Amino acid sequence: MDFGFLLFSVATELPPGRVFDIDQQTLIQIILGIINVAALAAALAFLLYRPVRDILKNRTERINGQLLQANEELAKATELRELYQQKIEEIEREREEILVETRKIAADSSRRLLAEAKKDADAIKERASAGVKAEWDRAENDMRTAIIDVSSAMAEKFVSLAINKETHDQLFNETVADLEDMKWGD
Repeated sequence: MDFGFLLFSVATELPPGRVFDIDQQTLIQIILGIINVAALAAALAFLLYRPVRDILKNRTERINGQLLQANEELAKATELRELYQQKIEEIEREREEILVETRKIAADSSRRLLAEAKKDADAIKERASAGVKAEWDRAENDMRTAIIDVSSAMAEKFVSLAINKETHDQLFNETVADLEDMKWGD
C-alpha cells in the first residue's frame, strides 16, 4: 500500500472540514485516561516507591558502611606499612652494625692468628737452629774423638815398632789412608 493512499482513506472517513475531531466524548476519554494514569501512578508510588526507596536507602547505607570500613582498613594498612617500613629500616641498620662489628672481629682475629703463626714460625726456626747447632757440636765432638782415637792408634803403632824413617813414612801413609776411608759421624 501506498502512504498517500492511506492518508487519503483516513481523510475521507472524517467528517468534512475537520482533521482532528475534539468533541465531548474525546475530552471525557482524555480526562479518564489522565485520571487512570494518576491513579496508577499513585498506587505504584504507594506500593512501590517506599519499598524501593527503603531498598535504595539500605543499599546506600551499606555502601557507605563498606566505604568507611575500607577507609579504616586502608588507614590501618598504611599504618602497618609504615611500621613495617620502619622495622625494615631498623633491621637494615642493625644488619649494617652487625656486619661492621663482624668485620672488626674478623680483622682482629686475623691479626691475632697471624701474630700467633709468626710466633710459632719463629719458635720452629729457633728450635731448628738449636737442633742444627747441637748437631754441629756433636759432629765436631765426634770428629775430635775420631782424631784422638786415630792419633792414639798411630802413636801406639809408632811406639811399638821403634821405627825408622821408612817405617814412619809407611805408618803415616797407612794412617792417612785409614782416616780417608773412615766415615765421619760414625
